[in-house]
Amino acid sequence: MTPEPVDEPAARPKATEVEPYGIETIPADHRHSRPLDLFRITFGGANTFATIILGTIPIASGLSFWNAVLATVTGVFLGALILSPMALFGPRNGTNNAVSSGAHFGVVGRIVGSYLSLLTAIAFYAISVWVSGDAFVGGANRLFHVPDNDLVRGLVYAAFGLLVIVICVYGYAFMLLVNKVVVVLGTALILLAIVAYSGSFHASYAGDPHLYLGGSFTATFVASVLITMANPISFGAFLGDWSRYIPDTYRPRTLMAAPFFAQLCSLIPFLFGVATATLVTNAADYTAGLIKVSPLWYALLLLVVAFLGGMSTGVTSLYGTGLDFSSVFPRLNRVQSTLLIGTLAFVFILVGRFVFNLVDSINAFATLIILCTSPWMVIMSIGYFVRRGHYVSADLQVFNRGQRGGAYWFNRGVNWRSMGTWIVATVAGLLFANVPPLLRGPFRDVAGGIDISLVVTLVSAVVLYVAALYLFPEPSYVFSDEGPRAVPARSAARPAVVDDPKASVHRVRHRTKVLAGGPEERPSP
Repeated sequence: MTPEPVDEPAARPKATEVEPYGIETIPADHRHSRPLDLFRITFGGANTFATIILGTIPIASGLSFWNAVLATVTGVFLGALILSPMALFGPRNGTNNAVSSGAHFGVVGRIVGSYLSLLTAIAFYAISVWVSGDAFVGGANRLFHVPDNDLVRGLVYAAFGLLVIVICVYGYAFMLLVNKVVVVLGTALILLAIVAYSGSFHASYAGDPHLYLGGSFTATFVASVLITMANPISFGAFLGDWSRYIPDTYRPRTLMAAPFFAQLCSLIPFLFGVATATLVTNAADYTAGLIKVSPLWYALLLLVVAFLGGMSTGVTSLYGTGLDFSSVFPRLNRVQSTLLIGTLAFVFILVGRFVFNLVDSINAFATLIILCTSPWMVIMSIGYFVRRGHYVSADLQVFNRGQRGGAYWFNRGVNWRSMGTWIVATVAGLLFANVPPLLRGPFRDVAGGIDISLVVTLVSAVVLYVAALYLFPEPSYVFSDEGPRAVPARSAARPAVVDDPKASVHRVRHRTKVLAGGPEERPSP
């Protein structure tokens, strides 16, 4: 007998082609990426000036060089451990992590993931444009005597922001190309700092105890670890945006290794920030100070680092949010959502940069992202474990198609086991947060001013979610034929998928038109 023909994967699209897919399941023969591509995008998104700025914060808070290094390495390692399981969902379901979270939060409750990605995208898009724009203006001022004032900075922010939006509109292939360039060129330019600052840097830098948060070394060290952790954790909501193009044929450990090692590689820009922050006298204006203390030849290269890094972080942050909000607001397609979110983020950039203190804004947003996102990621990871990685991909799209029912409908589209856990764990963390002056919970002094908010959040998420799975077992139809792992299940009939009349006017239509976000995919009857 002649064997049946096997469909070959479609050729990788050109970078200049507008991406045709939105959040619908990517067909198997159109998944043209590999774990190496996931590594490139994840590292490229972290190998930027925004990461460098996060690396300066432990020094700006008064820590010595070696204590700052220890806090940074600790934060990156712990954050990478929490992040790595989030690479599993995209290949398994062919969609982004917010949609995949519907398996655990319910197809309506998965909107939590969408809003987390919005929060993260705006924060890191803003940070990337802020710091890259400042570095670019500072370098242009020194090299070409361009005026350094609010008007010039605002125009540069606008140029960076617009370029990022254009790349996001083109989509995944263009973003992958940008990050391939950034990974190689950006890393090489940053490593040249060893030559540039070899004569002025001293690892014996002792720090300044007068700058300690709350006057305490321990509180400052813990806060520095949390701020560093924000970088890897911030990728959690976005990994599925990129891994959804990877075939579901790779072993889980291979998929998890890609973001884990990408985040370990992000220690290159992190430690660049730690080391160079010791050379800058005014930490509040780090970028301008760095330009001034740099050799002229390296000041010119910093313009390139700022340009590449601004594009990479901004693109990886904004792309996924535009992608996902086309499903939260079905009247908007992927391109329209990207333009809307990009505009709102740019307004935030102007307000955050010219109205509030930059370092304070970054500290507060970084902690807020951790406290909101980490329990969501813990719930997803535990859910993957107890479900043995079993998902009904078609039923994840019920809400997006204006339907109801299916394996993940739960209670009116919300799984209160996960949703209740997430709400309580997040609020508990915020109550213990201590990031002056913008984020201070009423129980911030319980541990002598040390910020224990992350510990409270993670412990609460694990304990409450596991308890909920035992006390209120999930229906048997969400598990494979092998049944659940380590938790009980209850017998129940899987709800039929039916059209929702209330949502019919908002139904997502996946058209073949370029600006509509992808091929038409008709809902099941």
